Amino acid sequence: MKISRNTVSILLPLCVLPCAEAKQRPNIIVILADDLGYMDVGGFASRVTGTAPAQMFYQTPNIDAMMGESLCFSQAQVSQLSSPTRCALLTGRNPATVGFTTALPMRETWYHLGLTPPAGGYIHDVKEHYDNIPIQTAWLNAVSNSAIPAGTQYDNGRRVEIIPEIIKGYHSAFIGKWHVGGFGAEGYRPMDRGFTEAPAWFDAGGSLYFSWAGGWEQDIKARFPLSPQQKIVLGNPGGKPRCEYLTDDLTAKALEFIDRRAGQSEPFLLYFAHFAIHEPLQAKKSDEEIFERSPNKGWGGHANVQYASLVKSLDDSVGAILEKLRQKGIEENTVVIFLSDNGGIDAWVTPQRRGSNIWPYLGGKALLFEGGIKTPLIVRWKGKIEGGRWCDVAVDACDLLPTVMELSGDDPGRLYKKGGIDGRSWVPLFKDTESKRGKYSRREFYWHYPFNVAYLNPVDGLQLTPHSAVREGWLKLIFDWHGRLYLFDLKDDPYEHRNLAAQQPETTRRLFGKLVEWLERSVERQYWPVVNPKYDPQKEARKEVPFADLVRGYRMGKDVVGMAVVPDMSRLALPKVPEYPKQ
Repeated sequence: MKISRNTVSILLPLCVLPCAEAKQRPNIIVILADDLGYMDVGGFASRVTGTAPAQMFYQTPNIDAMMGESLCFSQAQVSQLSSPTRCALLTGRNPATVGFTTALPMRETWYHLGLTPPAGGYIHDVKEHYDNIPIQTAWLNAVSNSAIPAGTQYDNGRRVEIIPEIIKGYHSAFIGKWHVGGFGAEGYRPMDRGFTEAPAWFDAGGSLYFSWAGGWEQDIKARFPLSPQQKIVLGNPGGKPRCEYLTDDLTAKALEFIDRRAGQSEPFLLYFAHFAIHEPLQAKKSDEEIFERSPNKGWGGHANVQYASLVKSLDDSVGAILEKLRQKGIEENTVVIFLSDNGGIDAWVTPQRRGSNIWPYLGGKALLFEGGIKTPLIVRWKGKIEGGRWCDVAVDACDLLPTVMELSGDDPGRLYKKGGIDGRSWVPLFKDTESKRGKYSRREFYWHYPFNVAYLNPVDGLQLTPHSAVREGWLKLIFDWHGRLYLFDLKDDPYEHRNLAAQQPETTRRLFGKLVEWLERSVERQYWPVVNPKYDPQKEARKEVPFADLVRGYRMGKDVVGMAVVPDMSRLALPKVPEYPKQ
């Protein structure tokens, strides 16, 4: 079954408008794309390149139309990978402070192994996480948490509340990719965490797009016989699939939920977390045929037919959701928030060379350059938020929770106290898009990714080393733990093509100190990389970048700028890339 505007128009019956009580507090729908890049969306790419969306290879007409009715954010940021962003969205906290430092495929956690974690560890931390790196590394990887602490007997009294546990008086539903529940751990699943219902969900990083249901409900207890639970099931497909294709099926379930809840006295919250466009790149043949024939194939380095087809399926889903709201007469009483969980899958930096092209932004998924953490963010509230406008204030994923709180009529200020949340509500920006009145007060943002990974660094073409970063206003410092520093002024250089670290050493030192102090204060030690005792400098593959432990140097009072290598961004290892006109 193909979900389209015509299909929705045929299937939807007319419905009674929602009652006055529901109108007082809006319904809230959060649509989260997976791996969708900033340059993958026509309206966002058009603002960068000056090219009309119709002339691009990827086609997102429904999202583009939504932008015309919405407030769009040009400086929205997320984490570099899936699970950390999902943690931030649900908890309002920087994910590294909750132990989410990466997105994990199915891994051995202490919980599923039936073992006690080492001192200071958390039972849902993975035992270890390594990619196959063909060169030696100066750092050994940290670990990552896989479950948001829920206050169970395994959490030692720790509980981090998430959106449906905090907002009151809403009928809530989760659909799609969970990936924050300890791989099917009891007590950490969507309905354990406050969602009223979960029509279909899967606690893993990716899924097949065809014949997926059996894998979602498979019991993997045999793999972890010492796990304390009797069955380990990663998800629930929600009965027999309505549609053959996963994106369409999840959309059908989301439409059914809206159908049931429209007109009820209690407002609803729908968190719809797509798997699209995460790998595997499996597309419908009908969509592939469209893009095989496209005269725009190759625009901006975009030529992967399967990738384009997945983008189209996601866009079709957004169109179906918006059309459902129109059919039900609840557009003006429903806030729709659309964003992605990390940057796009850049074909150059991924080992398989499959994906998109992020240029003129650097990097992509898994990197802390803008291509990896910049997301298209759209907020639509028809009749309440003036559409077709842009907000250039920097915001991030932690802000979703307080935003939803304020939309629901709650006061997020009660969570702003020390030890509460890191995010701040976007609601003041809906009218004051430049934050002239200062009601949106965040100026600092932090990232932490303590892993050597197979993704390639565009600076040298070699495997990625641990990275951390801080943004203050328009200034952004990236710290490569191998010993490199990058300083960018994103206002004048949004694409990070000029490294200012050597030209502005005092600013570089100050931001590096701020970053290290935040790490010391906020991130537990098991989530830090550790110096590799077997590292041999003579075998270093990065010939022009001798390893330097900048954190140790900072603690010893040394000049970290003098210790570091400051890469020249004009010497990138990238192949020839498309040129676009400046904004």
